[in-house]
Amino acid sequence: MEKVVPETEELPKTIVRRVVKDKLSQCSKDGDISIHKDSLLAFSESARIFIHYLSATANDICKESKRQTMNADDVLKALEEIEFPEFVRPLKASLEEFRQKNAGKKAGASKAKEVKKKRKMEGGPSDIGSGDSK
Repeated sequence: MEKVVPETEELPKTIVRRVVKDKLSQCSKDGDISIHKDSLLAFSESARIFIHYLSATANDICKESKRQTMNADDVLKALEEIEFPEFVRPLKASLEEFRQKNAGKKAGASKAKEVKKKRKMEGGPSDIGSGDSK
């Protein structure tokens, strides 16, 4: 009997296809690679199981630390625990790149919030072009 996976647990097929094709195109000189539907299903299911296993392990690590919120270090430790230490270095690099990209966005959002708060305290319009004209 085949196990039926609820649709909510399936990974988006277009994203799985894009990731697989991108990686295979890096490995192959043939250029455009076609992937059979069954192969995509196998990739998708394998990735789903891996994500589930990694999350459960990271959750256990988090709970052992008597915390309720999982963090990146829990995931990194989980990768080592489930014997995928070769993923730790690339993941740390990607995480650092992500944090650097978002640091600028966060700073901009904070500054905009401060300006809005200051205007509100001064009794001025909170948004430029909000339609208030005096």
